[in-house]
Amino acid sequence: MTELTAASFVKPLFMGELHQGMVVPYPRMDPGEQRTVDELTRQVRTWAEAHYDERAVEEARWIDDDTLRALGEMGLLGLYVDTRYGGLGLSQTAYCRMFEALSGIDATLGVVLGVHQSIGYKGIHLFGSDEQKQRFLPDLASGRKLAGFALTEPNAGSDAYHLESTAELQPDGSYVLNGVKRYIGNGSRADVLTTFARTPAGGHVALLVERAMDGVEVGERYDTMGLRANDLRRLRFRDVRVPRANVLGSEGEGFAIAMQILNNGRMSLGAGAVAAARSLTDMAITHVTHREQFGRPLASFELVQDKIGWMVAYTYGLEAMSYLTTGLVDRGLQDYSLESAIVKVAGTEFIWEAANRAFQLAGGKAYMRSEPYEKVLRDIRIFPIFEGANDVLRSFIALNGIEPAAAQLSGLSDLELRDPINAVGVVADYVGGLLRRRVQPPRLTATHQRFAAQADMVGAQVEQLRAVTERLLRRHGEAIKLRQAQHKRLAAAVTDIYAQIATLARVSDVLDRPEQGMVGDEPFIAETFCVRAAERVRRQFEQIERNDDERTFAIANAAFERTRYHHTV
Repeated sequence: MTELTAASFVKPLFMGELHQGMVVPYPRMDPGEQRTVDELTRQVRTWAEAHYDERAVEEARWIDDDTLRALGEMGLLGLYVDTRYGGLGLSQTAYCRMFEALSGIDATLGVVLGVHQSIGYKGIHLFGSDEQKQRFLPDLASGRKLAGFALTEPNAGSDAYHLESTAELQPDGSYVLNGVKRYIGNGSRADVLTTFARTPAGGHVALLVERAMDGVEVGERYDTMGLRANDLRRLRFRDVRVPRANVLGSEGEGFAIAMQILNNGRMSLGAGAVAAARSLTDMAITHVTHREQFGRPLASFELVQDKIGWMVAYTYGLEAMSYLTTGLVDRGLQDYSLESAIVKVAGTEFIWEAANRAFQLAGGKAYMRSEPYEKVLRDIRIFPIFEGANDVLRSFIALNGIEPAAAQLSGLSDLELRDPINAVGVVADYVGGLLRRRVQPPRLTATHQRFAAQADMVGAQVEQLRAVTERLLRRHGEAIKLRQAQHKRLAAAVTDIYAQIATLARVSDVLDRPEQGMVGDEPFIAETFCVRAAERVRRQFEQIERNDDERTFAIANAAFERTRYHHTV
């Protein structure tokens, strides 16, 4: 078992610290659990080939009860639930592997089951009392009941903290819930809804609302572009009395519970992105190797090879990063908020680009509804938006990474020159730490020697990340909170640094364990991904110092004042 020397792996990168012992060797599933996942994957794919028609499911606008019952009998609705409550008790890594398999069959299937497990009853699993687990989890794990997650409101989307739904504590310990939620998956089907509301004291509370409770009203179904079999609804709560036994945690803990649940859900989206990337790449390869133009297979043209090579290399890096994250969670990582956000943003952005390239390679036939491409495009477009809009998460990644460095630098910004003794102490501590980091710079030395150049480059990038973070803090102070263009660059840089580390750890493990088997071009794929990622990091750091942000903002503000595009030829 690898020792975890920090509460998070990514946050210390902003401080110039690279805890390589946490990621090398690359985490692997227990062999017994791997066999379980392989058998479950084979079983569900065989079942899907015989019984699941994604087009029919989309036309029906729901996954029928027989299908859910069959999935429940296979254990696929209680993947991580403890065996005491009727689940399979899988690890986070194994759960995400199965989520990848389900999403590979149909994105809607993955989302419906993800709403149920990744976020719907995850709060009960993480924060529920023994009584709550015993009461709810057996039915939810078997599929006899479904779960949902009710957080989003008409005026509280990305700004989930400022909920308008209210929950008032009653003398008997129950709460009376009032409010409206929207865009709620499994909306009319969920028997149990993990619901969040504001209390009169100004905090938040998490409540397990049961559909059968008086005052729970299911509103209109949203007519969506994609994921059309997902039952997305508006919900209204009118004086719903939620008993004390259905309160998750304590009053005041609701928002923290919601965020922890979403951290877990974002890892599942990373796995879903891997599934989509695999599927799109396979579709594209099949097409270009069979389709001929100008007397040659499409696969022989350089611009086609450029697209396929990019898709393969990026999918490899994304998969490495996704399962490094789940492996860290399985090892007991305390704070994986940045890791899960990074995986979600990187994965959901990549599959949109990959889908566009696969669509382009397929040519005119991709535009036909008889082909799978248009459904893929419709289904995946929501992924960069839900469970945390990607632009919001970019700021989240940057600001949470900056926070530890800001804490160190705060002593310098608050110095009183009239107190020279205190000033000397703060400066000495800070400068001493800086010198130690320079004497012992971050290095990735535990990866395979074949990748020494790439490992050295990663170490240099971590040093530069710390230096850039410090410069931004000194330049902007508290105003850094508003510099979202810089947040985007920092988030992109740390994402590619983390992805390189994950990729080098993964390929090193493959080379160091030849008995596991490997594909001959894996080292070449890893090198290609890392070289390109390093170049992206270089550009992000360069643009932090030299950019055209002010001109861009001025153009936007002028357009806002005119309320339209004003220019004509």
